[in-house]
This record gives sequence, structure tokens and C-alpha cells, in this order.
Amino acid sequence: MSDAQEPTGPRYPEYHPGSARPELNRPVHERYPQIRPTSGYGDPRVSRTGPGPGAGTDQEPERSSKLTARLTLAMTVVIGQLWGLTVIVDEYMEGHTGTAWWGAGFLCLSFLVVLGLWWLDPKDR
Repeated sequence: MSDAQEPTGPRYPEYHPGSARPELNRPVHERYPQIRPTSGYGDPRVSRTGPGPGAGTDQEPERSSKLTARLTLAMTVVIGQLWGLTVIVDEYMEGHTGTAWWGAGFLCLSFLVVLGLWWLDPKDR
């Protein structure tokens, strides 16, 4: 058998917030001894509170608008190509191969247009 001594000091039951028993509604520094007065804002090691003013805002609005326009154009082309692909497959399955080939040419042409727009402004890649 070991003669382990119990730690001295006040023994509180388990804390339950809003309890009717006053011994359970003890001060924060007694409930959480690991929180010290210098924790957080009073800690001398904290020299900056965050990234600063203007963080998260766009620094180059012209570039942002250009990229948004490109993204919108690319999404429009992708949706158009998916729609065109369904039309081409339907035409091909119905036996209208001439129309399907014209549709395939349209898809290739729209891809080349987007590739040409990408090639126009090489500095944003």
C-alpha cells in the first residue's frame, strides 16, 4: 500500500455553470488556474494582433477584374462546350454525322478562341 498524500488546498466539486450551489460558481482564476493575467492581450510576447489594416483586400483591382472576366468567359465556354457535346452526341446517335462533324468543329473553334485569349496576356500566368 502506498501512503500517497492528497494535495492540500480547497477541493471543489465538478464545475457546472449557472449552478444554484455557490461553491460551483467560483471565480475564473480558481476554475481555470492555467489562465494567467498575462495570457492574451497582456502577454508581452504578443507584439502584433493580426495582419493589419487592408489585409484580405485586393491590392490590384484592375488585375482582379481582368481575372474575373477571364474566369467568367472560361466558365461560359465550358458550359457551351458541354451543351454542344450533348447536341453532337444526340445528332451522331440519330445518324446525322454531317451535323455532328460541324458541331465538333465548333467545339474545337471555341477551344482555340479561349487558348488565343490566354495567349494574349502572358504576364498573368
